[in-house]
Amino acid sequence: MKLKPILRIWLPLAVLAVAFALLAYALAQQVLRQNANDPQVQLARDTAAALAEGAQPYTLLPAQVNLSRSLAPFVQVYDAAGRLTAGSGLLDGLPPRIPQGVLEVARAQGENRVTWEPAPGARFAAVVASVQGGDGGFVLAARSLAETEARARHLRELTGLILISILVGTLVVV
Repeated sequence: MKLKPILRIWLPLAVLAVAFALLAYALAQQVLRQNANDPQVQLARDTAAALAEGAQPYTLLPAQVNLSRSLAPFVQVYDAAGRLTAGSGLLDGLPPRIPQGVLEVARAQGENRVTWEPAPGARFAAVVASVQGGDGGFVLAARSLAETEARARHLRELTGLILISILVGTLVVV
């Protein structure tokens, strides 16, 4: 068989395989990333509710976390003006600063979920909940995305291997 007829049959199959592989990767990667928010949603909402009922921020914080080494979640409490009042996470010995715009979105919508990179290589899945009642303010709950990003890299590699196998297999069959 000549090369042109083979390509005419195989090329549409290859394009379709690439499209499906990209779609599958994108969907799986988004599921991984969205699942990375789950513990923080609960932590931020519960802490905000306790603050609204009058609890003191320092009584609600988890143990202090060194963010450059730990995967543990941490919490930061901000007043209504966006000033940090309490926190359990330290990056290079200091609490990382969330951009004011993240707090403003939480004020307007009640909650904000972001990927936050306060320093190169330090990426966090962060959920900011607005405190309803009391003096207002915000609760940020976050944790490292290191494991989620490692899983996404593995997923990308696996998707690539499967795609190459499909392309080679369909070319052989054609």
